[in-house]
Amino acid sequence: MEQFVMRGGEPLFGEVEIGGAKNAALAILAAAAMTDDTVVIDNLPDVRDINVMLTALEGIGAHIERPEAHRVIINASCITTLNVDYEYIKKIRASYYLLGALLGKFKRAEVALPGGCAIGSRPIDLHLKGFRALGAKVDVSYGLISAEAKKLFGAHIYLDKVSVGATINILMAATLAEGRTVIENAAKEPHVVDVANFLNSMGANIRGAGTDVIRITGVPRLHGTEYSVIPDQIEAGTFMFAAAATHGDIVVRNVIPKHLEATTVKLLETGCEIIEYDDSVRVVSTDTVLQPTSVTTLPYPGFPTDMQPQMTVVLGLSNGVSTVTESIWENRFKYTGELARMGAEIRIESNIAIITGVQRYTGAVVSAPDLRAGAALVIAGLAADGITVVDDIHYIQRGYECFEEKLKTLGAKIEKVDNEFDRKKFEVQAS
Repeated sequence: MEQFVMRGGEPLFGEVEIGGAKNAALAILAAAAMTDDTVVIDNLPDVRDINVMLTALEGIGAHIERPEAHRVIINASCITTLNVDYEYIKKIRASYYLLGALLGKFKRAEVALPGGCAIGSRPIDLHLKGFRALGAKVDVSYGLISAEAKKLFGAHIYLDKVSVGATINILMAATLAEGRTVIENAAKEPHVVDVANFLNSMGANIRGAGTDVIRITGVPRLHGTEYSVIPDQIEAGTFMFAAAATHGDIVVRNVIPKHLEATTVKLLETGCEIIEYDDSVRVVSTDTVLQPTSVTTLPYPGFPTDMQPQMTVVLGLSNGVSTVTESIWENRFKYTGELARMGAEIRIESNIAIITGVQRYTGAVVSAPDLRAGAALVIAGLAADGITVVDDIHYIQRGYECFEEKLKTLGAKIEKVDNEFDRKKFEVQAS
């Protein structure tokens, strides 16, 4: 079993390049199946979730070429089945985007109920509500979601709760529906906008993405395109928090600073210095006594739930008491028990973490319970005295490309190992 082993206590310095946004790329890959023409996608992150999605597309008959790690060529004209195998779906939540894409193009799809990180229930009722509003018959049984329609018709759809997944899924299906669709209370996240821009580059007629009302005028077909995925705001934020926690100085390159505003504001509140450029952000924490603050996760443009564990790690080293309120997922504090093994003082009351800052973390053996919490534990290990071992790093590899290699370029003492001999060898050398 692969592990990350690291020796912490040293500040991180230097520059790091951010890859394409995983959450945008997953939906864009699904949407690429909506045309029979060839689609070229650049700035694709080379992470496990992306590779699983590409395998799922191949499994239903799409032709995939990967001339480079961050570039893929897709032709979906030869799709032979509209049933997506459970072995793919159970690995990643975003495979449900194939439901909206295939329903839009073929008016029929069958996809297994999604898996992914265990951070809470993932209701799909809003997805199904949207499909039914467009005229599809939807059935959920035997672990499968089936949707079918002779034709899809535009509709006025109000989402009872802001949902990125439902917004994107309905958006894709409505793109090839007859007439006009209006989605109210739509999610405004950057990757929603990116998917809409991608579909528009294929000939879709989508307006209002990035606001809470999206209007789609259906088109009869989509054509091929070449498109570049936006930078990953969560990967960028992770390295920004790594700079804060280790009292380092990092320039995070290839980002859209506006997408990072909620993260930037909270780092400023902790006392870090933030310098923004056109496509990069510098975080300076070298002489900072980290200050406590309060955080509540909210849909974009609020503070992202995917940055909550990393924020908690930083606040655990602050000079006072902080609170983090999780309003999106109910099980997103499972990692705090692992962080407590490193000396953190955190009390959970319902959906609120009450964090009393400590002077330092200490190295320990911990396990990553999910993708973002795993990255947060690595940050804690890099800030801690002594050796830290993070198990179950397959979660981290789902969403971070060459994570340990990028950290090494910043001066981190970290290795990926898969046996006890290599782990002990690193521990001896690092000491």
